[in-house]
Amino acid sequence: MCGIVGYVGKSDATPALLTGLARLEYRGYDSAGISVLANEKISTLKRAGKLSVLVDALREHPLPQGRVGIGHTRWATHGSPVDRNAHPHMDPDDQIAIIHNGIIENYQLLKSELERAGHYFISDTDSEVVAHLLGIEYKASGDLTTSMQRVCQRLHGNFSLVAIATSSPDVLVGARRNSPLVVGLGHGENFLASDVAAFISFTKRALEIGQNQVVTLTSQSHLITDFAGVVQSAREFEVTWDAGAAEKNGFPHFMAKEIMEQPKSLADCLLGRLDEREHLMLNEIRLSDDEIRDIEKVIIIGCGSAFHAGMIAKYGIEHWSRLPVEVELASEFRYRDPIITRSTLVIAISQSGETMDTLMALRHARDQRAKVISICNTHGASIPRESDGVIYTQAGPEIAVASTKAFLTQIVAAYLVGLYIAQVRGLKFIDEVRDILDELGELPEKIERYLETSERLKELALEFKSAQSILFLGRHVGFPVALEGALKLKELAYMHAEGFAAGELKHGPIALIEEGTPVLVIMPSPNSPLHDKMVSNVQEIEARGARAIIIAAESDSSITSLRAIRIPDSSVLFQPILAVLPLQLFAYESALVRGYDVDQPRNLAKSVTVE
Repeated sequence: MCGIVGYVGKSDATPALLTGLARLEYRGYDSAGISVLANEKISTLKRAGKLSVLVDALREHPLPQGRVGIGHTRWATHGSPVDRNAHPHMDPDDQIAIIHNGIIENYQLLKSELERAGHYFISDTDSEVVAHLLGIEYKASGDLTTSMQRVCQRLHGNFSLVAIATSSPDVLVGARRNSPLVVGLGHGENFLASDVAAFISFTKRALEIGQNQVVTLTSQSHLITDFAGVVQSAREFEVTWDAGAAEKNGFPHFMAKEIMEQPKSLADCLLGRLDEREHLMLNEIRLSDDEIRDIEKVIIIGCGSAFHAGMIAKYGIEHWSRLPVEVELASEFRYRDPIITRSTLVIAISQSGETMDTLMALRHARDQRAKVISICNTHGASIPRESDGVIYTQAGPEIAVASTKAFLTQIVAAYLVGLYIAQVRGLKFIDEVRDILDELGELPEKIERYLETSERLKELALEFKSAQSILFLGRHVGFPVALEGALKLKELAYMHAEGFAAGELKHGPIALIEEGTPVLVIMPSPNSPLHDKMVSNVQEIEARGARAIIIAAESDSSITSLRAIRIPDSSVLFQPILAVLPLQLFAYESALVRGYDVDQPRNLAKSVTVE
């Protein structure tokens, strides 16, 4: 997730910009840059790599002192992490500099239009298109605010933008749609940033920027309008936490923040997936339609939560594509001499793209001439680089060791692959694919609605604080959810936890049930043929003294337990995306009540780069 900071004031902009960018490093990034306006000229310096690389370059090539500037840390979405793709970006006449967070869905159409008009692009980014459009509008109007309003009306997707212009020496203009942007109100200076962390060292007064709004800042004033130019009001608030906490947006832990970011992460994962004909579009797969039609078997490989995401995805891919799907632990894959041919598609899932077990499994698959697609959250990492194609989950940096938003977006990305295969193979019509995507598109709002009413998990964590063991039960797509819930509790609360397929209870695991044993049950959707069977499973364990916590749909009237946790209704294949939310929160709250470090659990690392 890119970091944005803008400054307009009475002092040299460069120190304020570098301070802000340093505060935003936690977000994860692959390049950094700043632009400063001085003497009616914009001077820019940007470098791939860490902020320290930019700081070293500024020592050798200091920018002129100016009182207006913008700075950026980039999390690559369009284009590899190299100097020319770093921000800020300029218009062709070097009159406008912009920084951008988000994805411009229709950038390719706009870029083609500009190229036909004679524009030449230096970078591979969608962001540079905005700079060119702003340059055109600025020539016509001479007003940076008006130019931003007009350009934003043409953009599709999620974005926050900040711009400066040579003929507007005391003005900073920003805009947002579904991407964070906040104003910092100082004394004789003002700030724009993607996070209050960027300006918390200078001021704690802040101003909210609403959806589809443009903000114009000088050192002494601010004006907010909508994209049509109508003046809007804004709520001022006081930041009540210190700079360290601000890096977590006021959340006590990164994991809490990342759980709450899941609606946006899921929405970002779905952005830009349809072309002009309403076909599902996965441009970065880089496999021809003939190669996709040649697929006879799919193998999904992953470790930990990524493995569980693959287990869930299996149900959707098989259902839509009618291809057999195997799900393998990447650490075991190459050691069992798997049957792989040229007609095998291997899907490698890894948040970091550097998981060594998965990378080695991928290489083994390629040695056997299989086609390989990766699902990854990190641009430029080893696994996507060595794949035939990649689906980036666009979840933004995930800092807490226990995966939350990456897990959800991995499921969705794998589902997109399954739908794409079905579309290419002629098994799903355009309207059928669109209906499924529409339902996926409803999930962010459902997730947000659930997260707003999730206080109950604190009570349950306290109730079972002293439990020696907790069991998780699921059926069909709920079984891997049970495995994921147990894994989260192990990782964070260091409790013995096991996930089981509920149909297997009578084949052994029911012997673990005794008086008071807590069991978390993922109840299938009411329209699932397995629903009544799971009700019977619950009756079996409760008859033996278990204390069942049942995760059930809001409309499921058959569940009357006082410990029921209600989640929004959904179809069978999408229920895991909702059912895992209370399990994440239960593990988080259980770790807290037991006094453990939520973000950095013992013995674990975020990216496992050794076998």
